[in-house]
Amino acid sequence: MKRLLALTAAAFISLPLTPAPAIATATDPAALSHGTPGAPGAGDPYFPDQGNGGYDAGHYDLSLDYEPSSGRLTGVARISARATQELSRFNLDLVSTLSVRSVTVDGRTASYTQGGSELVVTPARALGAGRGFTVVIRYDGRPVHVVDPDGSVDGWIKTSDGVYNANEPQGAMTWFPGNHHMTDKATHRFTVTVPSTRVAVANGDLVAKVPKGGRTTYVWDSREPMASYLATVSIGKFELADSRIGGHRVTTAVDPKLAGDAAGFPDRHPPVLDYFSSIFGPYPFSSTGGIVDHAPEVGYALETQTRPIYPRVPSESLLAHELAHQWFGNSVTPTLWRDIWLNEGFATYAEWLWADKLGTRTVQAAFDQAYATAAEDEFWQTPTADPGGPENLFHDPVYDRGAMTLHVLRREVGDDAFFAILRAWAGEHKYGNADTAAFIALSERVSGRQLDALFDAWLFKPGKPSL
Repeated sequence: MKRLLALTAAAFISLPLTPAPAIATATDPAALSHGTPGAPGAGDPYFPDQGNGGYDAGHYDLSLDYEPSSGRLTGVARISARATQELSRFNLDLVSTLSVRSVTVDGRTASYTQGGSELVVTPARALGAGRGFTVVIRYDGRPVHVVDPDGSVDGWIKTSDGVYNANEPQGAMTWFPGNHHMTDKATHRFTVTVPSTRVAVANGDLVAKVPKGGRTTYVWDSREPMASYLATVSIGKFELADSRIGGHRVTTAVDPKLAGDAAGFPDRHPPVLDYFSSIFGPYPFSSTGGIVDHAPEVGYALETQTRPIYPRVPSESLLAHELAHQWFGNSVTPTLWRDIWLNEGFATYAEWLWADKLGTRTVQAAFDQAYATAAEDEFWQTPTADPGGPENLFHDPVYDRGAMTLHVLRREVGDDAFFAILRAWAGEHKYGNADTAAFIALSERVSGRQLDALFDAWLFKPGKPSL
């Protein structure tokens, strides 16, 4: 979830994003004889320079050392990847406010250029198509967040005692180099050293905690594939709890300023997860939990994989929303940013389901409240499955019209077919990517119904659909 709660964009620094330096084209004879450069972007219409072509990242091993008092980060990124073409050089997404000190490819020194949000690496020799390789980047600097087209901030967001690290849609490049489009999912390991007065929390399972000389190193292992916008390394004076509750490994970190309001926070997770598992299929990750940081200036929570991050103690609806994202958005991730309703509409509908389960509001009442919005309201003018650009990614139509689309589908095909569709979506695309067309095809296959008119009215056309 990144629907803004409150934000003053003027309080933050905007980081200009510039294209990569020009690279050789496939018509260059030298390039043809020694491979061709990977594309400097993944081709997403909303963020054309995000991600890169020519290779697939498989694993990130990140060693980070952070000093909150100075804001300085020192990092070593070891990236295991595979070339998808004969590759003469390739790009990584990394903001130029972090200085690269050295790059090696398979242990050999590689040349590189850095500019804007692109790091261009030229290995000592071309990489053959299908070949696995390891690139190691040593870098340092003072990370700054980015300001998104909608005015929100993401990335390495400093707080009074550390970092609120939320990266949707483009913040991962503010703190580590990578192929940062959602279609290149990878496993991650985070080794983070901070002063012993701080705690470093990341995705996955805590596998080691080593104090030494006034500093402590935390090692977190995220073994399931993850889009990098869902990664987090959040740092603060957290109260860290890690235990098994109701069959789940629940790891939480809570800012002491909020500890009183957060009493019982770990125990709130298993009931929600058990209910969602009963209707969506098994929980897809090895652990769960959340990070509650005192960051009122941020204005949004985010479904960082296995461990959502909240700027305050979450309500029941917000907790349900972020936990539902572990299925819809995290395990099953869209192919393009315009398909973000597959994240937010599904998580919003899960909120409605959880409220119905608790007896606080029926799903139909939630739908009726949203549908009562006047036909001339701007709410109805944004097509749900393509909101028009990055500035509209986190606006109400994506969330509420997305959830309404699911409810209309449910009423059309019946409960048995509808929940079978959700389970099949979560199961068939587990740890992968899928788009709106795939969801429509699945819905028609499982229900045995032709649903073009329904989806056309609710996903692709502006205007208030009739019931």
